[in-house]
Amino acid sequence: MWADQGYRGADFHTWAREATGITVEVVQRHDGGFRSTWARAETPPPAVPTFAVVPRRWVVERTFAWLGRCRLPKDYEYLRVCSENAIYLTMAMLLMRRLTRPAR
Repeated sequence: MWADQGYRGADFHTWAREATGITVEVVQRHDGGFRSTWARAETPPPAVPTFAVVPRRWVVERTFAWLGRCRLPKDYEYLRVCSENAIYLTMAMLLMRRLTRPAR
């Protein structure tokens, strides 16, 4: 599974592996997620690219966009199971929409 930089903690990786058997790969920007960085006085500052294509990052962002179209970022559920079912419902709707689309 690919995850955004917000899931860098080891607790999430351990939980995902133990609970579901899924290995999590965090997709990070080349600059480590920072637009600027510090350097010692005697060394020149490292070059930080203003734009760099990050492999597989688009998959994470695209999935968040799909969920956002179904209003899932506005998560008002109290139970984790309800949120999980809402994600399953959103992905099922997306799949059904693609399957029923006429061939071009």
